[in-house]
Amino acid sequence: MINKTKKEKLDKIYEKGIDPYPSVFKVDSDSKEIKTKFKGLSKGEHTKKKVSIAGRIMQSRPMGKACFMNLLDKEGKIQLYFRHDDIGKEEYKKLKLLDIGDIIGIKGTVFMTKTGETTIHVDSFQLLTKSLEQLPEKWHGLKDQEIRYRKRYIDLISNRDVFDLFIKKTEFIKNIRKFMDGKGFMEVETPVLEAVPGGADARPFITHHNTLDIDFYLRISLELHLKRLIVGGYERVYEIGKVFRNEGLSTQHLQEFTSLEFYAAY
Repeated sequence: MINKTKKEKLDKIYEKGIDPYPSVFKVDSDSKEIKTKFKGLSKGEHTKKKVSIAGRIMQSRPMGKACFMNLLDKEGKIQLYFRHDDIGKEEYKKLKLLDIGDIIGIKGTVFMTKTGETTIHVDSFQLLTKSLEQLPEKWHGLKDQEIRYRKRYIDLISNRDVFDLFIKKTEFIKNIRKFMDGKGFMEVETPVLEAVPGGADARPFITHHNTLDIDFYLRISLELHLKRLIVGGYERVYEIGKVFRNEGLSTQHLQEFTSLEFYAAY
């Protein structure tokens, strides 16, 4: 649901002639790289090293003529420090138009706070995306299972463990491909729509082909087409693909899931 206050700020941004959804911002670092590179700084030590980074605002702590923010990118969080005298009066006023959930790009120099936190002293910033929905309250996170599954993007923002799990799945599939390719298997793609479902004992989803005026079925297995490729002369084939089964629903038994099948002639 669109947040009224955020929508009003978006209108003010347009009135100022600012594009709240620009398509280009050059990034040269991420939060992990910066923290790793500058972890040896002493408390209170400043550098002249300029960095450019982008991410989502997750927390904002204005304190008169200074403001701290926590920025979240794909690698984690990093603290930002805005100072009225450095970015100028007009730019500092624009901070009031920013909200938790907005995506910004910033350029600045790195320093270590007196409490030992790697921080970017912001020289300039640019709004990259104005968010219009309210994020879940930070201390409790997103607990509603219905919202988590129906609005997965909110789940990814709110729950780092889920975000990391998606990355692990990608890495897992990447390594499966590397292993199979290394064993001489050829990756193939086979039809998702089948005239006759087969390869497993399961109830299929049915759809209709309007031009041919016949029913088709979403595949319930990868097996049969892969075996036909073996008959056709390929000696080692595999496929990583979606299969569909119109059956009971649980977290352990989904209607749509990724399957790996491979076949070798000998």
